Amino acid sequence: MDDAAALYIGLISGTSADGIDAALVRFEQNQPQLVAALTHPWPTELRTRILAVAQDETRLDLDAYGRLDVAIGQCFAEATQRLLKHNGTPPSAVRAVGSHGQTLRHRPHGEHPFTLQIGDPSVIAERCGIDVVADFRRADVAAGGQGAPLLPAVHAMLLSIAGKTRVVLNLGGIANITVLGADGRVFGFDTGPANGLMDAWCLRHRGEAFDRDGEFARSGVVDRALLAALLADPYFALPPPKSTGREHFHLAWLDAHPRVAMLALADVQATLLEFSARSVAEAIQHCAPDAVDVLACGGGVHNGLLMRRLAELLAPRTVESTASYGVDPDYLEATAFAWLARQRLLGLPGNLPAVTGARGPRVLGAIYPASA
Repeated sequence: MDDAAALYIGLISGTSADGIDAALVRFEQNQPQLVAALTHPWPTELRTRILAVAQDETRLDLDAYGRLDVAIGQCFAEATQRLLKHNGTPPSAVRAVGSHGQTLRHRPHGEHPFTLQIGDPSVIAERCGIDVVADFRRADVAAGGQGAPLLPAVHAMLLSIAGKTRVVLNLGGIANITVLGADGRVFGFDTGPANGLMDAWCLRHRGEAFDRDGEFARSGVVDRALLAALLADPYFALPPPKSTGREHFHLAWLDAHPRVAMLALADVQATLLEFSARSVAEAIQHCAPDAVDVLACGGGVHNGLLMRRLAELLAPRTVESTASYGVDPDYLEATAFAWLARQRLLGLPGNLPAVTGARGPRVLGAIYPASA
């Protein structure tokens, strides 16, 4: 197949497991162009299982792991099929699917560093009849890197501007920043929680998957003592490269702070929003003091209160959605995994060592061919 005419699909479910983002992507002069996209919902019971095991490692034996791996793979296949049907695209027009999978653990430190994303890619390939590229992070970890973030290369392609420093901010379950330097340098790291803790608190106490437009947080008052305790977590003092996830910032971590039990539920939510905004803003002010603007993507761009608070903390820099620059904020991550799949098939590196800390560029991902 002529790669210049081929389509790719990128799939990802983020830390909050709030749906599978699927993007159909075409490449023009090696630049990714979004053709169509959608978010495929998780069945409620399956999402509950994912969130449970992502926070409590005692909840998953080998049999349960195997079943969950296949169930997630089936949902990723359904997302792919739905996207193709929605756009009227036959599977034969798609060169490959790049599937990030669902992260269950991310522990890039210690004697045996590892990162674990599941969602059986063989199931996706078999059900969709399309080659699948998956397991993108482990090669970088094996090379001494964090395995994350992997989006900065795509951020640089789509959003850099010559002679000016800007920051691309991804507000998923975890927040990460990409600093696009005026001199062309690119680096980035995970700053800490974005939506993940807010979503988990909202789900526990209101039965809702997320705090729509920050309404729950808006009804409360920030507790300064709890905020100070949260910001004192040692993660924030670590130098980049660094990455984190739900295995660190989860509800049990929050509950361990005695102040939480003393507060009204809305006050905790308000404090969590301020915690996310402050940790992001402090990272940007420290690592990119000359940035002229901050371009946000991910689910957090739809939380008006969070975006307003970030704008206040980061003034005089402008803070706005990547949509202002023609890049869909909801599907930038999925677009990136389509790009990573293409990089793998072309035998080209997908990581940026300056971002992840790996010993060098690495070709990322493994190929799972569809049956002939």
